[in-house]
Amino acid sequence: MPSPSNLARLGLALLTLAALSLLGWALFGPPGVEVKLSAKTWQLDIEVEQWVLESGSDWCDALPADARDISRRLLEKSPGGPRAEHCRYSAPQWRRRWGARAEGTAPAPPRWPQPPLKALAPDELGAERLGKRQARYELQLRASDGRHWSCPTPLRQWQQMSTGGSFRIQVDRQGVADCASLRAP
Repeated sequence: MPSPSNLARLGLALLTLAALSLLGWALFGPPGVEVKLSAKTWQLDIEVEQWVLESGSDWCDALPADARDISRRLLEKSPGGPRAEHCRYSAPQWRRRWGARAEGTAPAPPRWPQPPLKALAPDELGAERLGKRQARYELQLRASDGRHWSCPTPLRQWQQMSTGGSFRIQVDRQGVADCASLRAP
């Protein structure tokens, strides 16, 4: 029968071995936090521009070709320099007026919004056209301890990921996920 001091040493050795194993796992085990892909979301935006009359001013020899309602006055281009005509005018311009958004969650496929545009000729004041487009695809990730993150991702990667899949992601001390580190375990 082992003596009590040998049992204490054995217990201490086992406790030390367990602590070293946990430390080794923390330092050399799989990096990052294991997460599940809980949802894939998308958001698509389109700007709608309108052909409107805008006011402006410039030297008369530099006016836009479609300038209207021009008023002129003589001014010096530089102190003590020659005088030249300076003009105030109006000219049609495309300006952003409003936007349309479509958003959803996979398996619904991403679809651009179809905003209704005014039925006017393109060169008629008040006409509207579609402008800049912006797409955002995000992966919603959840860890087993309840923490969750949202990672923006390119469309190709977004399409390749499966909802319910397990992945690893690096998380810093403040709990911020490094979305670029997302990979299969």
